[in-house]
Amino acid sequence: MAAARQKQAQFDRHVARLRSCRRCPLMHPPPVSGGAIVSRVLLVGQAPGVREPVVGKPFAWTAGRTLFRWFEDATGLTETEVRARIYFAAVCRCFPGKAPGGSDRVPNPQEIENCSSWLNRELEILQPRLVIPVGKLAIAQFMEVGKLDVTIGRTFRARRAGQTFDLIPLPHPSGASPWPRISPGRELLAGALRLVAGHPAMRRFELGKQESGKKAEQAKP
Repeated sequence: MAAARQKQAQFDRHVARLRSCRRCPLMHPPPVSGGAIVSRVLLVGQAPGVREPVVGKPFAWTAGRTLFRWFEDATGLTETEVRARIYFAAVCRCFPGKAPGGSDRVPNPQEIENCSSWLNRELEILQPRLVIPVGKLAIAQFMEVGKLDVTIGRTFRARRAGQTFDLIPLPHPSGASPWPRISPGRELLAGALRLVAGHPAMRRFELGKQESGKKAEQAKP
């Protein structure tokens, strides 16, 4: 228990420092964090959209609704349960702003490098068993990315920041690409979500949920 409290306090300090970061002059602070969730499962997004800094949590708008629907369909966990059990990281933690065409700007290499130390430190502290990168930019931080057809639906072994873990990539749920909704993307996404749901690090959440349900039933008069 003392070790768990120490790790939580260490991670609390890390997230507090993250939220005060102002390294990138073109980014729009503040950095977005879902909170210091100590977990062996880490989800890595790309970068917040315009609404996430206002709401104060990642995946807080349309893409998030899709992502959490994927998780609930595959694992039975609600959005609230997913946020309470999985640590949400990102390639970049601040909103990059808009590109000239009106879409969200893609972070430049220097911004990605500036933000990489936060992700590396999170990997060192959490020592995850499973990392779920969402979208090509996030996947590319762990492995070479070609076509999604040969990346989604598989488990890879990856190493970063001195840690080795399972990597199960997911496509981005923004809706900008039809890939997750048409064949073969639809079937590959379903396979990837089955891999996530069946991973031992995720199964612990399901078993814990079942145990909580049993205790609640037993406590009823």
